[in-house]
Amino acid sequence: MRVRFWGTRGSIATPGSGTNRFGGNTSCVEAVTDAGVRFVFDCGTGARLLGADLAAHAPKPLNLNILLSHTHWDHIQGFPFFAPVFMPGSRVAVYAPQGSGRSLPLVLAGQMETTYFPVELDQLSADITYHELREGTHTIAGVEVTAQYLNHPAMTLGYRLEADGVAVVYMCDHEPFSTTLWRTDSEPGRVGSILHAGDRRHAEFMAGADFVIHDAQYTPEEYPLKKNWGHSTYEYVVELATAAGVKSVAMMHHDPTHDDEFIDRIQDLARSLAKARGTSMQVACAYEGWEVSLARGESGGARVAAHGSVHLDGGNRILIVDDDPDLRALARVALVKAGFTVAEASGGEEALEIAGEDPPAMIVLDVLMPGLDGIEVLRRLRELPATRNVPVLMLTALDSEESIRIGFDLGCADYVTKPFSMPQLTARVRACLARADEAG
Repeated sequence: MRVRFWGTRGSIATPGSGTNRFGGNTSCVEAVTDAGVRFVFDCGTGARLLGADLAAHAPKPLNLNILLSHTHWDHIQGFPFFAPVFMPGSRVAVYAPQGSGRSLPLVLAGQMETTYFPVELDQLSADITYHELREGTHTIAGVEVTAQYLNHPAMTLGYRLEADGVAVVYMCDHEPFSTTLWRTDSEPGRVGSILHAGDRRHAEFMAGADFVIHDAQYTPEEYPLKKNWGHSTYEYVVELATAAGVKSVAMMHHDPTHDDEFIDRIQDLARSLAKARGTSMQVACAYEGWEVSLARGESGGARVAAHGSVHLDGGNRILIVDDDPDLRALARVALVKAGFTVAEASGGEEALEIAGEDPPAMIVLDVLMPGLDGIEVLRRLRELPATRNVPVLMLTALDSEESIRIGFDLGCADYVTKPFSMPQLTARVRACLARADEAG
């Protein structure tokens, strides 16, 4: 399999003398199997360069598959400038996460309205099909592609592509689920020692991969001011990839404020960390034009079961349990806007009464409340047959290892640390519900 980087920048394109080496175009990575099946991960401004290259050199008619991690602008803004979509006879299949609230064609058409662009989506000449994916394993053009939700303030998928005996994983944009990575009661450096189930699931998804392409936008020093923006640090990437037994890591989605010299320093620091962890894993910062050929080899990686359709007894109703009325109000507005119906409880006793009488599809539950705290409420929910399997997302103002461990041991679905953004909460709710469907 051949992988080539056409855009490695995050957030906004940054052309100029300071970004010549690592590149200024936003995310776009091409992967081509030995059989010639072509995948395009994201369609940022780098897609214009890829499209021009395909129009000039690739066999016609073109047949390709675009795997969008999500539809934030820096990941789709190259689509209107992607030459294959203007070529009659070309076949372009576009895949993106399900659950953004608007259909994929409508989202892509939005940036091509006449106010912003001279050609509308339905005027494109290629044969374009649109597919909205959920978490699970899919067969695309005869190739196994596994999708998994990432932690970002929008529905976002990472992709694991397995073909020709190798595994390539693409994971942009993603943020750590917890600022505390390792459990203190276990040996660090192993997947089983990861504290938060979301981070552990993330490591398992990349397990044994030959080549992982991962968001590493921030340094550890920058991250506290950018928390909840949906991006990782190089430390997080190296630590998880090392634990997961990854063979090679390419860090990308470089911050627009980072010039070539700064990214060089990040690369050096990441390599030093990998060396200190005693791994032979190769680590590099991705740059535009970098081409990697992956030889046939073993790629024993984690699998995610194919999804099915499962009815949720609670429909789309979310129960928010928090003693802070302002937080409940903000969450209610955001979730109603996202298409959910919402019930509220200001304390644990009220929550148990509501959930016992009419179990919701999901419960968003604060940990620290007067009277019954969230941990005790969760414990009682798991003892009741009606609520035993209802997914529970815990909210906590304290990033406490003990609280997180207890919550996951009791079967909570996810933990979100305050403060958080409402888009972040909505995305995590959707991901939890989708996973509950799969498990059901």
